[in-house]
Amino acid sequence: MKKHMIIAEVVNQSRIAEDIYSMTLKAPEIAKEAVPGQFVSLFSRDASRLLPRPISLCEINPGKGTFRLVYRVVGAGTAEFSCLRSGEMITVMGPLGNGFTLDCHEPVLMGGGIGIPPMLELAKRLAAQGISKKQLHVILGYRDEAFMADDFHKVATVHITSDSGNVGRKGNVVDCAREENLRGDMIFACGPTPMLRAVKRYAYENDLPAQLSLEEHMACGIGACLACVCKTAEVDRHFKVNTRRVCKDGPVFFAEEVEL
Repeated sequence: MKKHMIIAEVVNQSRIAEDIYSMTLKAPEIAKEAVPGQFVSLFSRDASRLLPRPISLCEINPGKGTFRLVYRVVGAGTAEFSCLRSGEMITVMGPLGNGFTLDCHEPVLMGGGIGIPPMLELAKRLAAQGISKKQLHVILGYRDEAFMADDFHKVATVHITSDSGNVGRKGNVVDCAREENLRGDMIFACGPTPMLRAVKRYAYENDLPAQLSLEEHMACGIGACLACVCKTAEVDRHFKVNTRRVCKDGPVFFAEEVEL
Protein backbone atom coordinates (compact mmCIF):
# COMPACT_ATOMS: atom_id res chain seq x y z
CA MET A 1 0.00 0.00 0.00
CA LYS A 2 1.37 3.38 -1.01
CA LYS A 3 1.90 6.04 1.64
CA HIS A 4 1.46 9.73 0.88
CA MET A 5 3.08 12.90 2.22
CA ILE A 6 0.57 15.66 1.63
CA ILE A 7 -0.71 18.99 2.93
CA ALA A 8 -4.13 18.29 4.44
CA GLU A 9 -6.87 20.77 5.26
CA VAL A 10 -8.46 20.87 8.69
CA VAL A 11 -12.22 20.43 8.20
CA ASN A 12 -13.14 20.82 11.86
CA GLN A 13 -11.80 20.31 15.35
CA SER A 14 -13.33 20.21 18.83
CA ARG A 15 -12.47 19.28 22.39
CA ILE A 16 -14.54 16.24 23.42
CA ALA A 17 -13.11 15.53 26.90
CA GLU A 18 -10.33 16.77 29.15
CA ASP A 19 -7.19 16.92 26.96
CA ILE A 20 -8.98 14.88 24.24
CA TYR A 21 -9.55 16.42 20.81
CA SER A 22 -11.36 15.30 17.67
CA MET A 23 -10.03 16.60 14.35
CA THR A 24 -11.21 15.85 10.82
CA LEU A 25 -8.74 16.31 7.96
CA LYS A 26 -9.35 16.37 4.22
CA ALA A 27 -6.81 14.22 2.41
CA PRO A 28 -8.46 12.18 -0.37
CA GLU A 29 -5.31 10.21 -1.20
CA ILE A 30 -5.07 8.87 2.33
CA ALA A 31 -8.81 8.41 2.90
CA LYS A 32 -9.11 6.35 -0.27
CA GLU A 33 -6.50 3.79 0.78
CA ALA A 34 -6.71 3.69 4.58
CA VAL A 35 -8.19 0.76 6.51
CA PRO A 36 -9.14 0.29 10.19
CA GLY A 37 -6.10 -0.14 12.43
CA GLN A 38 -3.74 2.08 10.44
CA PHE A 39 -2.40 5.45 11.53
CA VAL A 40 -1.03 8.70 10.11
CA SER A 41 1.88 10.89 11.17
CA LEU A 42 1.32 14.62 11.69
CA PHE A 43 4.19 17.09 11.33
CA SER A 44 4.70 20.20 13.42
CA ARG A 45 5.19 23.63 11.89
CA ASP A 46 7.99 24.16 14.42
CA ALA A 47 11.27 23.20 12.77
CA SER A 48 12.72 22.26 16.15
CA ARG A 49 10.24 19.37 16.37
CA LEU A 50 11.67 17.13 13.69
CA LEU A 51 9.78 13.94 14.49
CA PRO A 52 6.13 13.52 13.46
CA ARG A 53 3.41 12.46 15.90
CA PRO A 54 1.64 9.17 15.07
CA ILE A 55 -2.14 9.17 15.57
CA SER A 56 -4.52 6.29 14.88
CA LEU A 57 -7.31 6.68 12.37
CA CYS A 58 -10.68 6.94 14.12
CA GLU A 59 -13.03 7.26 11.15
CA ILE A 60 -12.43 7.12 7.40
CA ASN A 61 -14.73 8.57 4.74
CA PRO A 62 -13.36 7.78 1.26
CA GLY A 63 -16.39 9.38 -0.41
CA LYS A 64 -15.69 12.77 1.15
CA GLY A 65 -11.93 12.28 1.13
CA THR A 66 -11.71 12.84 4.88
CA PHE A 67 -10.62 11.02 8.02
CA ARG A 68 -11.06 11.71 11.70
CA LEU A 69 -8.40 11.65 14.39
CA VAL A 70 -9.11 11.58 18.13
CA TYR A 71 -6.02 12.20 20.23
CA ARG A 72 -4.83 13.20 23.68
CA VAL A 73 -2.70 16.30 24.24
CA VAL A 74 0.44 15.02 25.96
CA GLY A 75 3.18 17.42 24.85
CA ALA A 76 4.12 20.42 22.75
CA GLY A 77 3.42 18.70 19.43
CA THR A 78 -0.13 17.59 20.18
CA ALA A 79 -0.78 20.89 21.97
CA GLU A 80 0.08 22.63 18.71
CA PHE A 81 -2.31 20.40 16.77
CA SER A 82 -5.13 21.14 19.21
CA CYS A 83 -4.95 24.82 18.25
CA LEU A 84 -5.61 24.20 14.56
CA ARG A 85 -8.88 25.55 13.20
CA SER A 86 -11.03 24.93 10.12
CA GLY A 87 -9.29 25.88 6.90
CA GLU A 88 -5.76 25.65 8.27
CA MET A 89 -3.26 23.21 6.74
CA ILE A 90 -1.02 20.53 8.21
CA THR A 91 1.52 18.12 6.72
CA VAL A 92 0.42 14.49 7.01
CA MET A 93 2.01 11.18 6.02
CA GLY A 94 -0.05 8.03 5.62
CA PRO A 95 -1.70 5.66 5.69
CA LEU A 96 0.94 3.86 7.77
CA GLY A 97 1.22 0.41 9.32
CA ASN A 98 -1.11 -2.52 8.79
CA GLY A 99 -4.78 -2.93 9.59
CA PHE A 100 -7.11 -5.40 11.27
CA THR A 101 -8.21 -8.62 9.58
CA LEU A 102 -12.01 -8.50 9.52
CA ASP A 103 -12.71 -12.23 9.03
CA CYS A 104 -15.17 -12.92 11.88
CA HIS A 105 -18.87 -13.20 12.70
CA GLU A 106 -19.15 -12.43 16.43
CA PRO A 107 -16.41 -9.90 17.26
CA VAL A 108 -15.59 -8.48 20.66
CA LEU A 109 -13.82 -5.10 20.53
CA MET A 110 -11.91 -3.77 23.52
CA GLY A 111 -10.54 -0.24 23.67
CA GLY A 112 -8.76 1.39 26.56
CA GLY A 113 -8.12 5.14 26.88
CA ILE A 114 -6.77 6.61 23.68
CA GLY A 115 -6.96 3.08 22.24
CA ILE A 116 -10.72 3.62 21.96
CA PRO A 117 -10.76 5.82 18.79
CA PRO A 118 -9.34 3.23 16.33
CA MET A 119 -12.07 0.81 17.42
CA LEU A 120 -14.76 3.03 15.88
CA GLU A 121 -13.87 2.61 12.21
CA LEU A 122 -13.37 -1.10 12.85
CA ALA A 123 -16.84 -1.37 14.41
CA LYS A 124 -18.38 0.51 11.49
CA ARG A 125 -16.71 -1.73 8.91
CA LEU A 126 -17.80 -4.87 10.75
CA ALA A 127 -21.37 -3.55 10.92
CA ALA A 128 -21.22 -2.79 7.19
CA GLN A 129 -20.36 -6.46 6.61
CA GLY A 130 -23.73 -7.39 8.05
CA ILE A 131 -22.80 -8.05 11.69
CA SER A 132 -25.72 -6.94 13.84
CA LYS A 133 -25.56 -4.80 16.98
CA LYS A 134 -26.47 -7.88 19.00
CA GLN A 135 -23.46 -9.78 17.65
CA LEU A 136 -21.03 -6.86 17.80
CA HIS A 137 -19.86 -6.13 21.36
CA VAL A 138 -17.63 -3.19 22.21
CA ILE A 139 -16.06 -2.69 25.64
CA LEU A 140 -14.79 0.83 26.31
CA GLY A 141 -12.41 1.38 29.20
CA TYR A 142 -11.92 4.88 30.60
CA ARG A 143 -9.91 6.46 33.39
CA ASP A 144 -12.71 8.67 34.61
CA GLU A 145 -14.45 10.65 31.84
CA ALA A 146 -16.22 8.96 28.93
CA PHE A 147 -15.91 10.10 25.33
CA MET A 148 -17.15 8.78 21.96
CA ALA A 149 -19.57 6.29 23.54
CA ASP A 150 -22.50 7.66 21.51
CA ASP A 151 -20.60 6.94 18.28
CA PHE A 152 -20.33 3.27 19.18
CA HIS A 153 -23.96 2.94 20.32
CA LYS A 154 -25.04 3.49 16.70
CA VAL A 155 -23.49 0.23 15.48
CA ALA A 156 -22.76 -2.01 18.47
CA THR A 157 -23.75 -3.28 21.89
CA VAL A 158 -21.63 -1.11 24.18
CA HIS A 159 -20.23 -1.92 27.61
CA ILE A 160 -18.52 0.86 29.59
CA THR A 161 -15.98 0.52 32.38
CA SER A 162 -13.82 3.00 34.24
CA ASP A 163 -11.03 2.91 36.77
CA SER A 164 -12.99 5.18 39.11
CA GLY A 165 -16.43 3.71 38.52
CA ASN A 166 -17.74 7.21 37.74
CA VAL A 167 -18.90 6.01 34.31
CA GLY A 168 -20.11 2.51 33.62
CA ARG A 169 -19.01 -0.27 35.91
CA LYS A 170 -15.87 -0.10 38.02
CA GLY A 171 -13.02 -2.16 36.60
CA ASN A 172 -11.24 -2.77 33.32
CA VAL A 173 -12.23 -4.18 29.94
CA VAL A 174 -11.21 -7.75 30.79
CA ASP A 175 -13.19 -7.63 34.05
CA CYS A 176 -16.21 -6.68 31.96
CA ALA A 177 -15.59 -9.45 29.41
CA ARG A 178 -15.47 -12.01 32.21
CA GLU A 179 -18.57 -10.69 33.95
CA GLU A 180 -20.57 -10.58 30.71
CA ASN A 181 -19.08 -13.89 29.52
CA LEU A 182 -18.12 -12.28 26.21
CA ARG A 183 -16.20 -14.57 23.89
CA GLY A 184 -17.39 -14.42 20.27
CA ASP A 185 -15.05 -15.69 17.58
CA MET A 186 -12.46 -12.86 17.45
CA ILE A 187 -11.16 -10.31 19.92
CA PHE A 188 -9.84 -6.96 18.72
CA ALA A 189 -8.05 -4.72 21.21
CA CYS A 190 -6.14 -1.47 21.40
CA GLY A 191 -4.81 0.19 24.53
CA PRO A 192 -1.87 0.38 26.93
CA THR A 193 0.43 -2.62 27.25
CA PRO A 194 -0.90 -3.85 30.65
CA MET A 195 -4.39 -3.98 29.16
CA LEU A 196 -3.21 -5.83 26.05
CA ARG A 197 -1.32 -8.29 28.23
CA ALA A 198 -4.55 -9.03 30.12
CA VAL A 199 -6.52 -9.32 26.87
CA LYS A 200 -3.99 -11.79 25.49
CA ARG A 201 -4.28 -13.90 28.64
CA TYR A 202 -8.10 -13.79 28.44
CA ALA A 203 -8.00 -14.87 24.80
CA TYR A 204 -5.63 -17.74 25.61
CA GLU A 205 -7.78 -18.93 28.53
CA ASN A 206 -10.84 -19.02 26.28
CA ASP A 207 -9.06 -20.44 23.22
CA LEU A 208 -9.91 -17.38 21.14
CA PRO A 209 -7.96 -15.62 18.39
CA ALA A 210 -7.11 -12.02 19.20
CA GLN A 211 -5.71 -9.09 17.26
CA LEU A 212 -3.83 -6.51 19.29
CA SER A 213 -2.99 -2.98 18.19
CA LEU A 214 0.13 -1.98 20.09
CA GLU A 215 0.81 1.47 21.48
CA GLU A 216 4.51 2.34 21.25
CA HIS A 217 6.56 5.53 21.13
CA MET A 218 7.62 6.03 17.50
CA ALA A 219 10.22 8.13 15.75
CA CYS A 220 10.23 7.84 11.95
CA GLY A 221 6.93 5.96 11.64
CA ILE A 222 8.06 4.06 8.53
CA GLY A 223 10.26 1.31 9.94
CA ALA A 224 13.68 2.82 9.29
CA CYS A 225 14.90 3.78 12.77
CA LEU A 226 13.93 0.71 14.87
CA ALA A 227 12.79 2.91 17.75
CA CYS A 228 9.48 1.09 18.24
CA VAL A 229 10.37 -2.59 18.17
CA CYS A 230 8.42 -5.16 20.18
CA LYS A 231 9.42 -8.66 21.23
CA THR A 232 8.01 -11.50 19.15
CA ALA A 233 7.71 -15.26 19.41
CA GLU A 234 9.43 -15.91 16.07
CA VAL A 235 12.67 -14.62 14.58
CA ASP A 236 12.29 -11.71 12.17
CA ARG A 237 13.39 -12.85 8.69
CA HIS A 238 15.01 -9.53 7.87
CA PHE A 239 16.85 -8.65 11.08
CA LYS A 240 17.32 -12.23 12.44
CA VAL A 241 16.14 -11.21 15.92
CA ASN A 242 13.01 -11.80 17.98
CA THR A 243 11.64 -8.31 17.36
CA ARG A 244 9.25 -6.59 14.96
CA ARG A 245 8.76 -2.94 14.10
CA VAL A 246 5.44 -1.71 15.47
CA CYS A 247 5.16 1.12 12.93
CA LYS A 248 5.98 -1.01 9.88
CA ASP A 249 5.07 -4.61 10.77
CA GLY A 250 2.22 -3.52 13.08
CA PRO A 251 0.66 -1.82 14.86
CA VAL A 252 -1.75 -4.78 14.59
CA PHE A 253 -0.46 -8.24 15.49
CA PHE A 254 -2.18 -11.49 16.31
CA ALA A 255 -1.76 -12.17 20.02
CA GLU A 256 0.40 -15.24 19.53
CA GLU A 257 2.90 -13.24 17.48
CA VAL A 258 4.00 -10.87 20.24
CA GLU A 259 5.28 -11.16 23.79
CA LEU A 260 3.97 -8.47 26.12
